[in-house]
Amino acid sequence: MQEFLELLPRFAVAALLTLELSLAGAALGLAGGFLLHLFRLGGGRVFALGCGVYVWLLRGTPFLSQLFIVYFGLPVLGLRLSAPEATVVSLAFYSAAYFSEIFRAGWAAIPRGQIEAAHAFGMTSRARFCHIELPQALAFALPLLANQLILVIKESAVASIITVPELTMTTSNIIASTYSYVMPYALLIAGYWLLTQSVAWLAQQAARRIPFLRTPS
Repeated sequence: MQEFLELLPRFAVAALLTLELSLAGAALGLAGGFLLHLFRLGGGRVFALGCGVYVWLLRGTPFLSQLFIVYFGLPVLGLRLSAPEATVVSLAFYSAAYFSEIFRAGWAAIPRGQIEAAHAFGMTSRARFCHIELPQALAFALPLLANQLILVIKESAVASIITVPELTMTTSNIIASTYSYVMPYALLIAGYWLLTQSVAWLAQQAARRIPFLRTPS
């Protein structure tokens, strides 16, 4: 119990940093993924091809390699980022590719008959997008978006390799200095579990409480 009380403050700080990095990277990635999807929908063949290649490359390569390119490669071009900044940027680029595919799946799930009916009633493209496509696509995509955020939280552990003091790095430092394994690893597992379960719970609450996110019956 004494060891638990001594280590808890350090793990609380590390968990907060993990959450901050993950949320920042996921928020930027969510915006980027939505823009990628819009470009693929109506940006012309060139934009659609470029976005498709981006998604193909980012989803087909390990996050660790992307993190190394941002952290060690960008300084060669004169852009030097701190380890936390490089982590956020890497998570944003990485998650944008996955969020884009989630939005694509959400739009693909919309019955084509509704789009045709909107055309028949003379709805503008903007009105159709805001009132028909977006609510249904988000209702379908919400569980997938929450799952991707959970994956981003777990991928943030890779940042320990570039010495970001998040949960995994903090655990390694404690083990190296105390030679104690059981309690640090138990707190590491508990930290990630609490973060991911919180995201899952919030997604469930959003699906129940926000009207336009309720999946149509």
